[in-house]
Amino acid sequence: MKRILSVAELLLIIGVALAPLFASFPYRINIFLSWEGAYRMAEGQLPFRDFGMPMGYMYWVVPALFFKIFGAQLITLVKAQAFINLLSGLAFRSIFVQLRIKPEIRFLGVAVFCLSYTFFNYWPWYNHTVIVYELIALAFLFRYLMPAEGKKAATWAAAIAGAFVFFSFFTKQDGGALAFLVCLALLAYHCWESRQYAGLFWFLAGFLVTGAALIVPFLPYGFGYWFNYGQPPHHSRISIADILREFFAGSQTLKFYLLLILLLLPALWRKIPGYLKNRQQVFMALLTLGMLAEAAIFQVTSYVPVDNNIFYHSFGFVFLLFALDHFVALLMDRKWVLLAITSGVFLWWSSVYWKYMERFILKPETATHTTTRHNGYEYADVINKNTFMIELDTTDIPLSQWRTPALKSFQKILLPGTTVDGIERLMNRPGVKNNPSLKWLNMTELTPLAAELPFALEKGPEYPLWFHKGVASFDKETDFFVRRIEAGHYDIVLYEYIPYLNNFYPYKIREALLKHYELADRFTAPRKPTTDAWIEVFVKRKAQ
Repeated sequence: MKRILSVAELLLIIGVALAPLFASFPYRINIFLSWEGAYRMAEGQLPFRDFGMPMGYMYWVVPALFFKIFGAQLITLVKAQAFINLLSGLAFRSIFVQLRIKPEIRFLGVAVFCLSYTFFNYWPWYNHTVIVYELIALAFLFRYLMPAEGKKAATWAAAIAGAFVFFSFFTKQDGGALAFLVCLALLAYHCWESRQYAGLFWFLAGFLVTGAALIVPFLPYGFGYWFNYGQPPHHSRISIADILREFFAGSQTLKFYLLLILLLLPALWRKIPGYLKNRQQVFMALLTLGMLAEAAIFQVTSYVPVDNNIFYHSFGFVFLLFALDHFVALLMDRKWVLLAITSGVFLWWSSVYWKYMERFILKPETATHTTTRHNGYEYADVINKNTFMIELDTTDIPLSQWRTPALKSFQKILLPGTTVDGIERLMNRPGVKNNPSLKWLNMTELTPLAAELPFALEKGPEYPLWFHKGVASFDKETDFFVRRIEAGHYDIVLYEYIPYLNNFYPYKIREALLKHYELADRFTAPRKPTTDAWIEVFVKRKAQ
């Protein structure tokens, strides 16, 4: 049974990680950022020397490596994420292998992790990668904290854990700092219980040496300006008020896990003699409470997308089964019981895969109602769950009207048909093709155009990797581009106008473009669910 479960875990981890490689995808909002950093690094550009950004560069290391191996295509990012998902699943499994959790409980935990956290993360994103580095760090840390019987604690594993915690911090400051605190709490208990401090020393050494190696070479290139630790022109994202408001006004499931844990911990304390000296018990409690606390903070400091913190389900679920197993005969060693619980887990998380299965299971419903138009909107004459709301975004383009451009970098990626038409018009503009001397500014989500036209990417320590005002680009950078536009520096400028986002691309730059350049074309931006956003093509006026 133990061997079967181990094989099942690995198959589940591998299957869920690799499944996206066999599909096509609609263009994802914000994926341009993953492309841009990976493409620049794959082309030999160095962070902070050739472009600045408010965080570390570890997020782009894996995508850049995959660009070098498989080529600069958007679908390569999906391949990179498949590898990251594989690592995350193996790291999660390893944590509970080291903690000697029963195979049945560990298998169910892996199933929850794959369904709740891995399944829908098929594009790389830093708010996910930061947690993956943390999971790898925890796997190595428990390799030190819980050595096999009769073996010495592996201090080298503590050092590697420290290195991966810094990788996490150098992916995203908030998640990395929380990972550091979780590991520190585990090590603090270890030092108290064992009176041994070597692991703490090697962990901190791994963290600090890795940090020095990744930061010191870039100090001459404005690292202190770009990297956000709350200093101007940055602002701190830590708001105690927002964290408390989100926790007490929302976070229902997270608080339910906390309630159940608080119910079970006193019972465990009473049932298990010398509870505080039982390393497995205390490590499980500290790890779970630490991940719940991290999730409560992470949902505020990293709020896009809204399910960034969903990793807490896996840890909470494993702890509950682990604790209940001390009081109730769960009978998970019986195959039919384990199969029933596994089916329940898949039912619990059916929302993540049902939309893919629905088309094969349910027959398409034939419309039994007619529609009328009023003031430009379409209304049904039958009111039900599917028709009681009216779609007010008249610019929205159904996925049935999305298609793949005939461009290598967009292979297997769907874009709105009008976006594809606009790209084709842009590439067929007179003097654009095979003209590397043109100076471009691409302030849109269509960053792969740099590989298709192609045009030289501007670089320098004053140049931001992306243009999100107040996050990755500030007044200094806005004024830099405004001056260049006023001087007619660029031949063509692509600007993405998103009126429903607060200065995502600085409006001051658009105002300068409208004043000094000619608006030559305008087409739909590749955004979903709403497409009330536009790619605007500005060309230098002939008078300049």
